[in-house]
Amino acid sequence: MKDKKSKEVPQDRTSNKHHVEMMTDERWQAIIHNDATYNQKFFYAVETTKIFCKPSCKSRVPKKENVRIFRTAEQALNENFRPCKRCKPTNENLPDCEWVAQVTEYIDKNFAEKLNLELLGLIAHGSPFHLHRTFKKIKGVTPAAYILHVRLDAAKNYLIQTNKSIADISICVGIPNSTYFITLFKNKFGFTPVQYRKLYQLCEKKEK
Repeated sequence: MKDKKSKEVPQDRTSNKHHVEMMTDERWQAIIHNDATYNQKFFYAVETTKIFCKPSCKSRVPKKENVRIFRTAEQALNENFRPCKRCKPTNENLPDCEWVAQVTEYIDKNFAEKLNLELLGLIAHGSPFHLHRTFKKIKGVTPAAYILHVRLDAAKNYLIQTNKSIADISICVGIPNSTYFITLFKNKFGFTPVQYRKLYQLCEKKEK
């Protein structure tokens, strides 16, 4: 009896916490070709966006190594993946606030990359126009304005916490044109990056 119990426990843990399904060639082809005949057979989730879809979803084809397979939508939800706004794998509409939260989280983690409304629409599985309108309704600013806000706040941290050059910092925050970066920074904070760094260092010395 003891042997039987010890075998049952790990099986329960696997099914509840770390569900694993194999990515077969057949499933991958279904994803690539948006094959609706597989919609009742499995769902796929993308690790980088934390979104899961039906095989028929018309979203951008993800990198194969970032894809996980689930037999049910519930399994994907249990592992903290969110349903796609476009294909609605749970057959329910995702609340706008949750959808915008997905986009916001992606921007926060990937602000150094080349981001634009079209790309965010593809990643979030919605049209650029709808994303722009919904994002502004929920956040009070456009996606472009939010991206700039995140980038410039990150630039402040680089200026304070590192000795990186202004050119290097501009690249690190996703604004590779250093002249344009300096202009944007001054427009937002009232100081150039160099002035901001010197002012911070001066304040630190006074406190000591």
